[in-house]
Amino acid sequence: MSDASILFVDHTAAMGGAQHSLLDIAEANRRRCAVALFEDGPFAGALEGRGVAVLPLDGGATLRTVKKASIVPGIRPIAATIRLARVLARVARPFDLLYANSPKSFVVAALAGRLARKPVVWHLRDILGQGHFSRANVRMVVALANWCAVRVVANSRATADAFVAAGGRAPLVTVVHNGIDAAPFDALGPGTRAAVRAELGIPRDVFLVGCFSRLHPWKGQTVLLDAVARMPGVHALVVGGALFSGEAPYEAELRSRAQLPGFAGRIHMLGARDDVPRLLAACDVVVHASVLAEPFGRVLVEAMLARRPVVATAAGGVPEVVSDGETGVLVPPGDARALGEALDALRRDPARVAALARRGAAHARMRFSRETMLAGVHRVILEVAS
Repeated sequence: MSDASILFVDHTAAMGGAQHSLLDIAEANRRRCAVALFEDGPFAGALEGRGVAVLPLDGGATLRTVKKASIVPGIRPIAATIRLARVLARVARPFDLLYANSPKSFVVAALAGRLARKPVVWHLRDILGQGHFSRANVRMVVALANWCAVRVVANSRATADAFVAAGGRAPLVTVVHNGIDAAPFDALGPGTRAAVRAELGIPRDVFLVGCFSRLHPWKGQTVLLDAVARMPGVHALVVGGALFSGEAPYEAELRSRAQLPGFAGRIHMLGARDDVPRLLAACDVVVHASVLAEPFGRVLVEAMLARRPVVATAAGGVPEVVSDGETGVLVPPGDARALGEALDALRRDPARVAALARRGAAHARMRFSRETMLAGVHRVILEVAS
């Protein structure tokens, strides 16, 4: 992809949306890159499975104690960050540039870049502020970006705008939307829907709504359950797990609620799965119910590629992916009644469902392909390397 040698950096080895995106980017650069990870986990195995070198750097456990909402990180995390930066600076010497994939990894990479005199790119995949980060964290990471980053790659215009609104320098920012490989969805056969429903014990004729996301309060799974509770006969497929520390109680709460008699077995919680394309194909509609502004929403593109209509909350980068009434339906965040009404309208109008699915699939292939994303990142790397 580029002649520049790149050291990608990520603080976690859990498989979230950011890691799926970096997996494609790193694979495209695998001959001249490595990925430094602050912990071991599934992401390391996925990278190695794609032929990407992984450099494990110990320190993730301490950094996990620092949350997005933290105001003062504490002495131990600060000391761990400095130590990691020194180690990363030594590891970075053979590489032309550092490319950070998360706010935590950017803080470490920014300091390491200064020590090693290497340019640093930050792939920003979070909306700074708006309930996601404390003001202290936003001020700190934006100031560091203005000082140390040579480029900030934002995964949506909404992400870019939030960075600039928080004081980030606009000339640093390049928007590169996430891209999804269509091949796994093209491989789905016509019998996938029936086969998956049979495996899960879901009747073929019920209206099935899918929700695919890590389990966290801001992702809005409770809003979906509130909507489905008002829709007798409708089933919900909830796919995803608690990826990070502190999320397990929320998962337990969801599972407990799904067992309430009022749902009568209509909520199917599958946990984290690696067969998402098949599961998407089993749904009639896919819901993206985030209650806070979503930076992008990879599952929206995945659902479109699976030829499934989407209902999503109109906040953050979602309107850049979904055109209301054309490629999907947008509803206000946190509004279970509006979500239920949108789902019920689709349930009663199969022709509209088919039209949304058809237009969504064409839109996803044209605007959010893997190749388009890689080309955008490639241009940034060439500019930085030159």
